Amino acid sequence: MGSRAAGNERSSWTGAVAPDLAEFERIALAAFDELPPEFRELCGEIEIRVADFAEDDALESVGVEDPFELMGLFEGIGLAQGGAESFSGRMPNRVWLYRRAILDYWCAYDEPLGGVIAHVLIHEIGHHFGLSDDDMEAIEAAADD
Repeated sequence: MGSRAAGNERSSWTGAVAPDLAEFERIALAAFDELPPEFRELCGEIEIRVADFAEDDALESVGVEDPFELMGLFEGIGLAQGGAESFSGRMPNRVWLYRRAILDYWCAYDEPLGGVIAHVLIHEIGHHFGLSDDDMEAIEAAADD
């Protein structure tokens, strides 16, 4: 029975593949939708974008050389920097999620992929909206409920 169970377990992974960009974006949007409403309201019309890796200028802007070390990035003006005001011609706030860096992290740790994506999303938004790490942990806990 043990080898049969092991065989069934292996077969469930036979067709498994890492999510492509479209599927990764779907997971990210679902994670965003599950965040507490008051947190989503702080975000306004934020865009969530997915790419395999950060572009060189994004890496340089945060002092990172290895693209596998940057899982996400916030672009824009957060509430802590006066982002509640609307300015004509300003690019929208956006969060970038970097699929390959997140997948690399996911492979190294025992966490569900959706949880890793939600964590990166919350932290990228949260830091730029002036939230503390404790605030973001509370938001993650509320999203898990």
